[in-house]
This record gives sequence, C-alpha cells and structure tokens, in this order.
Amino acid sequence: MPVKNRFAELQAEITEWRRDIHQHPEILFETHRTSALVAEKLRAFGCDNVVTGLGRTGVVGVIKGRGSSDKVIGLRADMDALPIHETTGLDYASKTDGAMHACGHDGHTAMLLGAAQYLSETRNFDGTVVVIFQPAEEGGGGGKEMCDDGLMDRFGIQEVYGMHNWPGMPVGAFAIRPGAFFAAADHLEITVTGKGGHAAKPHETVDPTVCAAQIVTALQTIASRNADPVSQIVVSICSFQTSSKSYNVIPSSVELMGTVRTMSNENRDLAEKRIAEICNGVASAMGAEVDVRYKRNYPVMANHADQTEFAADVARSVAGKCDEAPLVMGGEDFAFMLEERPGAYILVGNGDTAPVHHPEYNFNDEAIPAGCSWWAEIVEQRMPLN
Repeated sequence: MPVKNRFAELQAEITEWRRDIHQHPEILFETHRTSALVAEKLRAFGCDNVVTGLGRTGVVGVIKGRGSSDKVIGLRADMDALPIHETTGLDYASKTDGAMHACGHDGHTAMLLGAAQYLSETRNFDGTVVVIFQPAEEGGGGGKEMCDDGLMDRFGIQEVYGMHNWPGMPVGAFAIRPGAFFAAADHLEITVTGKGGHAAKPHETVDPTVCAAQIVTALQTIASRNADPVSQIVVSICSFQTSSKSYNVIPSSVELMGTVRTMSNENRDLAEKRIAEICNGVASAMGAEVDVRYKRNYPVMANHADQTEFAADVARSVAGKCDEAPLVMGGEDFAFMLEERPGAYILVGNGDTAPVHHPEYNFNDEAIPAGCSWWAEIVEQRMPLN
C-alpha cells in the first residue's frame, strides 16, 4: 500500500492526537503534558529507545530499520505554543487562557507521531531514524538546548530534516529552497537617558524622548543606506516606553526594544555595528547618554544543497510537485540543528487559513496525510532496503 494511502487511513486518529494537544497548549520549555504524551505514544509504538529530558523537556525516539546500515537520520518537530488568547471558537479550542497553538506545532508534533507509528510498524528501511520532539522553538532556543545536550553525537545523527505548515499554500503542497531560508533573528534593547523636567521648560532638560525618536528614524538608514539594496535586512523598533506617563513631564529616560532580521552573517555584523554607532552618535549630538544591548538570538537557517534537492524530490513523489519557497524574514531555531548537521527544512501547505501567530489561526488537519508521508518517505527513500 502506498505510504500516503496508509496515512489517509490513520488521519482520523492522528487528528485526535493533534486536537488533544491543541486543547492543552504549553509555552516554551513548559511542555510537560505534551512531552509525556509524546513519550507514552512512542513507547506504545514500539520504539527501540525513548529518551526524555533532553533540552529540558525534549523527547527523542529511536527506531531501527531492517538491515545493517549505520545510516542515521533525524526528523524534528516542535511542540510549544504561544502566549496568545485563542479566538477560533472551535469545540477543541485551547483550555488555557492566554495560550494557544497559533503556529501549528500541535500539527507538526502529531504528524511526526504518525510517521513514527508507521515507521515502527513497517521498519521498511535500512538504518536508524531518530524522531526529535523539541520544546521552546518560539523564542526559547529549544533546538540549541537539545544540541547542547549532545543530541547529534549521542544518537549518531548524520542528517536532519524539519517541516513547517504554511498558510496561503494549497493544502498538502510543498515548497523549499536551498541556502539561506529563514532569517537570523536578534534582539535589541536601547536605553536613552537624559534629564527630565517640566514640558513647558524644555530648555532646562535633555529630552530623551526626542533623542529616542531620532534614533528610531536613523536606524532605518541601515537598510536604506548601509546595506546592499539587493540584500535582506530589517531593523524594527517595536516598543517605545518612557519613564513617566504624563501630559506635561519630560521623562528622564526611554526604553526601546526591537528586532533585527538578516539573511547573512555579513549583514548581521553590519547591523550590530551600525546600530551602536548611530545610537551613540545621535545621543552625543543631543547631549544624552545611551546604552545599547544587542543579543544574537537565532542564526540564519540555511538549507544544505544536497539534502534540499533530496527533500524536494521526496515532496514531488508525495504531492506531484514542489515549488520554490520564498525567503522568510521570520526566525526558526531549526537553524541550530542545521549548523551541526547537513539537512533541510520544508514548508507544507495549510490552505487558506489565518496566518501563523494569529488568534484565529488553526492547523489544517487535511494536511496530515501529506506531511506524514513526507516524513516516512524521507526515511524509506534515503535508507532503502536492498
């Protein structure tokens, strides 16, 4: 029976798992219920080894095929939810106020569980597959924590593959691109300190609000005047907070927070350098002081060429074709795994749904057969039985 047909039969069961996880979202590393559910199912499937507590709350299952090959492939899904209040009105909506699966990690987890069940039952491959269930993709760097805990070396992983659903793409369609795919996502905090006072006497103050406003505007010249126009770079100041809340008081300080997104290490270095120079220059010109804190967070997620070509071929065998994906300025901590091992990350269509990170978003269960099939075919085609 073709793999995709088998997952069509399993779709109702996998959907039940997905909707159960959806009702019980857990944020960052607090995926205790989800991790326990995953570990329980992996043991029930008959995985050869199930390891918990990797990267704090990560779960790993090992499935050995039929044969003597020492080839080992890792398949990774993320488990964590977002601090967003769900407004879908679904009968299986989040039961946790202020938390929801607004990015489809419930679907990713369920699809990889479905693939693990199939692979454990059939063992129609020569080698070993390591299924990786990761916490804290949404800003916590759970992928890095699992790698720092020895994920790749401990399980002998040689290649690693990841998948994300994508609203706006037809359900079950695939898209991928080689090289830089998702952006580096860095954090920026800036404190501007001046001298507060009465709004009617600005000449007696050093107004940090005006200085901070100038900084916000000047930072936009990094993309428009410092970086190559054909490169991708975003500097966004997303929070502007003064030390007072009043109609007639000039505050003593302003706190700015933002993010920097780049698609190359060169532009990442450029952004960090120019941000410091611009902030210090503007503050000096206006008689204020400034403290700039630039934190490098997720690196650029770059697909490896050979694995990308293979992943696209597998997608074509499942869906008939595989499109070229656009560059994505969002961050993805699968980047840490791709820095340690060659691999590839693919998008699977979620249909005409609300975008990810939206309170009305929901993973499309009709994508389950295609997603599960891609996981299974990655294993069976990369490690075929002779």
